[in-house]
Amino acid sequence: MTPRPQYTSRGTGASMSGINQTGLEIREFFLVGFPQFQDQGSRNTLFAILLTVYLLILLGNLLIVLIFILDESLHTPMYMLICSLAILDMVISSVTMPRMLALFLFDSRLISFAGCFTQMVFFLGLGTAESFLLMLMAYDRYMAICNPLHYPTIMSNSFVLKLILCCWLGGLLTPMISLTLALRLLFCGANEVVHCFCDYSAVLRLACANTALSSYVALAIGLSVLLIPLFFILFSYVRIIRSVLQVAGSEGQRKAFSTCATHLLVISVFFLTATGVYISYRVPGVSSDVRILAAVVQNVLPPLMNPVIYCLKTKEIRDSLLKTLRKTKILPGAL
Repeated sequence: MTPRPQYTSRGTGASMSGINQTGLEIREFFLVGFPQFQDQGSRNTLFAILLTVYLLILLGNLLIVLIFILDESLHTPMYMLICSLAILDMVISSVTMPRMLALFLFDSRLISFAGCFTQMVFFLGLGTAESFLLMLMAYDRYMAICNPLHYPTIMSNSFVLKLILCCWLGGLLTPMISLTLALRLLFCGANEVVHCFCDYSAVLRLACANTALSSYVALAIGLSVLLIPLFFILFSYVRIIRSVLQVAGSEGQRKAFSTCATHLLVISVFFLTATGVYISYRVPGVSSDVRILAAVVQNVLPPLMNPVIYCLKTKEIRDSLLKTLRKTKILPGAL
């Protein structure tokens, strides 16, 4: 049986919202997982599904990175962005998935206070970085299609690399205000996080203080980093579609619409699901299992689909993959 969390006396310190200064400070959190799926059979099923998905995420995205490294013809801005997205997807998944797998297989529910907040830092920061990166990818396609004459001079490899670094750095720094406000709160009462990992809103609910400021600041920042990039992405694709309609033939239009539709589908899953999770904590009556499932889907579906949508459907990457397989004699008959 999993041991219960440990507490330690806080001793003297700043009083927060009337909390007793000699209260008990939480040292560990207890991850509940899915409240309605606590039996061993359900946990084994969840483990098998998530393990399969996690391995596919790693395999698909690692394949893209290797193809990019081995084929110098792909060292262009568009494929640099795709490679960066693949790396980001692997890292984001690895922040939460191993912990969830341990929870479902070994019933490992305890996580230290520092470990919980560290997981939140990387989960929120890398998620924000992906939001910025998807916006940058939309801008790259907008420039390539709508301003083809200026594209080579503006979107150089060095410039795109700087923009990618800004996405990563900006993403990791953006949630720091919300996390700093949360760390200033006292956690001294209930310690059961009703989630599969340390979700910010689920942990914030456990604070022994008024969390209104932290909650509203986190909501404002979260919706801003989701909805502003989403608006820019949709605006870019509208401009792209208008340009394609003006210059492309029926076959080119069909391919463009097919590509845009699949891109927008995955983008919608990432942005709209994350937005729904943020808002659901403010809507009474929403099932915890539904909220947790939505967060897990938002965490694993885009990294699983991105290699297919952005990469394996791209002719240049498919050709590079077949060429690599022929060189290694894994697929000598590939055409």
